[in-house]
Amino acid sequence: MDVLALLRGGLHAEECGIWLVTPAGLIRTWGLGDLTIGVEDVEAAIDARGSAPAADGALIVRLTAGDHRVGALAVRTIRPLAPAEQDLVAGVANVLAPVLAHSEHSHQLEEEVAIRTTQVTDERRFTEKIIDSLPVGLYVIDRDFRIQAWNRKRETGMQGVNREEAIGRTIFEILHRQPAEMLRREFEEVFRTGRIQQFQMESFATGDLRTYRITKIPMRLSDAGVTHVITIGEDVTDWKEAEGRFSEAEKLAALGQLSAGVMHEINNPLATIAACAESLQLKLEDLESQGITLKGDYNELLTIVDNEVHRCKRIVDGLLDFSRPKPVTKELVHINQVVEKTLFLLKHHVRFKKVHVHTHLDPDLQTLVYASAEQLVQVFMALLLNALDAIGDSGTIIIRTRPGRSASEAVLAEVIDDGQGIPRGEQGKIFEPFYTTKAPGRGTGLGLSICYGIVSDHGGRIEVDSVPGKGSTFRVILPGSEGQ
Repeated sequence: MDVLALLRGGLHAEECGIWLVTPAGLIRTWGLGDLTIGVEDVEAAIDARGSAPAADGALIVRLTAGDHRVGALAVRTIRPLAPAEQDLVAGVANVLAPVLAHSEHSHQLEEEVAIRTTQVTDERRFTEKIIDSLPVGLYVIDRDFRIQAWNRKRETGMQGVNREEAIGRTIFEILHRQPAEMLRREFEEVFRTGRIQQFQMESFATGDLRTYRITKIPMRLSDAGVTHVITIGEDVTDWKEAEGRFSEAEKLAALGQLSAGVMHEINNPLATIAACAESLQLKLEDLESQGITLKGDYNELLTIVDNEVHRCKRIVDGLLDFSRPKPVTKELVHINQVVEKTLFLLKHHVRFKKVHVHTHLDPDLQTLVYASAEQLVQVFMALLLNALDAIGDSGTIIIRTRPGRSASEAVLAEVIDDGQGIPRGEQGKIFEPFYTTKAPGRGTGLGLSICYGIVSDHGGRIEVDSVPGKGSTFRVILPGSEGQ
């Protein structure tokens, strides 16, 4: 506004008052002496047209920018202004008008920006409150795998990380307990395909076994493709347990009905076949006692029929045992001896002769477990046969034992293979009855379910760690005899 100072100098007045006014009010004064001007006079000038000179030396010039009134320039001296001085004031007004118009427009824009900024800030805070209130862990990464959002649920728990610490860092730095390559593959799959991924995983990070449902959702900021991935982690332990109990109850009920029907429908004809075979055997013996010998291997064929009938009966009884478990006799047993007995029973298995089986049984493991040795043999035999199926005709199987970390987890036995592994999304299902990852005709889906039931009945649990393409580790954890 130095132009106002120039105006004052141009008027050569001993006393001079200059006022610059906008519709919003007075914005600048510059004066010599005690000269004043009435506000009502200025307001009247803003609403009038052109300039309004007065005999007492006052001059009010209306400032316009196009058709827009932006204010007024008021000048008062102790003497009347000459025409040239009035022209000077009018010229200064013409210079000030666009400046004021621009200033007013800028001020309006600033106010609008401030209002919009406040609205955006409020909306962002509201959205953050919604995300933070969700009962699930949520975070967002960009294509550089850097974290762009991290809700409050991710800050809680034993593995909680502060938002300030997480934002801007790569997900591999924060979730360092999970294999980086596995995380990278999962995220790249979502970036590449644009499809939602969902799977379940189990963790002991909190001290107890918890099941989490992990969902990875593609996010697009434009039509160019997936720009971010939203990951949601939800604790579904209670839901999983309830679902498992309900599903198991349904399946066991159905299996019990099936087994009862099988026993009723099959045992009777099996008994008839066995009786006929026995009758034929007796007739053959009678003929032989009379010196009559029939041509053919009839005795051998009847023996096969009898053996197969009894094998069918054992299969039916096995189904009944699964649907209605019978009480078993438990005693103090040494886990190393159980493993050795299992290996002894399998050593003549044709396929086991083609693979490498290594045993690492801890000689210092003296803790006994209160268990049914026969049932534990069944568990380890099933795990070893599954490992054999996983590696095919070549590969390595390791079975080892070692002490646990407490009385309730006193004994650990692991069956490790370097086979095909189990996809992460299927690891939570493999212990369900009738669920199998084997090819049709290769498995019933009952083996691991039976193992799970046996180990649970002994107060223990089975864990599985598996990486597709690298193999699996099945871990049987049992309490010591003092922990019963």
